[in-house]
Amino acid sequence: MTVDLSRCFVTVHDPELALGFYRDLLDLEVRMDVARGEFRWITVGSTDQPEVAIVLSNYLHGSAADVATVTSLLAKGALNAVHFRTANLDAVFARLRDAGVEVLDEPTDQPWGVRDCAVRDPSGNVIRFDQA
Repeated sequence: MTVDLSRCFVTVHDPELALGFYRDLLDLEVRMDVARGEFRWITVGSTDQPEVAIVLSNYLHGSAADVATVTSLLAKGALNAVHFRTANLDAVFARLRDAGVEVLDEPTDQPWGVRDCAVRDPSGNVIRFDQA
């Protein structure tokens, strides 16, 4: 059996700020941008992986209590979102740091054999990068 990643969803509080991070800082292409009332779904992805998409959305569904819980977790930066791989971790990290992105972990050689770092996107989601 083969299972491939098609898309993942990242909850954001402000789609426009998310675009500044994912499109402008990470150079991901915008594939779709759909607004419906106060909600917005923006699909982005790497040009090198056209079959994989990240959906950035401020849409939350569920009961009022569920929405309040997710909103609270997002506001606290308690949600993990995406883990990227790059050929030049130090260059990606420097670009994000120099843009004022909140740094959680500087590039580090981890004991499990990966060199990686972590930052927060504008909504507080934890975004990790590792060296390819």
